[in-house]
Amino acid sequence: MTYSPQVISFETFYRTEYGPMVALATAVGGNPGVGEDIAQEALIRAHKHWERICSYERPGTWLRRTTINLALNVRRGSRRQRVAIQRLGSRPADPVEIVLDDPAVWQAVAALPARQRAAVALHYLEDRSIDEIAGILECSPNTAKAHLHHGRQALASHLKENNQ
Repeated sequence: MTYSPQVISFETFYRTEYGPMVALATAVGGNPGVGEDIAQEALIRAHKHWERICSYERPGTWLRRTTINLALNVRRGSRRQRVAIQRLGSRPADPVEIVLDDPAVWQAVAALPARQRAAVALHYLEDRSIDEIAGILECSPNTAKAHLHHGRQALASHLKENNQ
């Protein structure tokens, strides 16, 4: 979301961004149980630096980048934890499905590489353009388009295999 050049209140920013950040964190992180925690942490960081962030042309872009980074960190930690459990001889936890419109689709999204997962989540959850995705992921529009394209291809292939 683009805000007016005037300084907005953190309360307004929070109310506008909290829901979309929970959805984004859940999709990128692959775990609905921690999506709210990740969104809260990202917003706490925004609040801590609000004097600087509120002056940005697009403070929501900063928040999305922070949310994606936190979600990826949690996901990496979860992966390490599953490997450690396997080494101890325990059965790994079942992958968590992200239930939005179609659980199978979001389960497949959770299996995508991080950048593809972020591009797909930003495009389909937040209806972001290629240019906006590029800005959030800090890459060129062509790279963002490639991440989205490869993510779509992988999803189509995965879903085709599982529907047969």
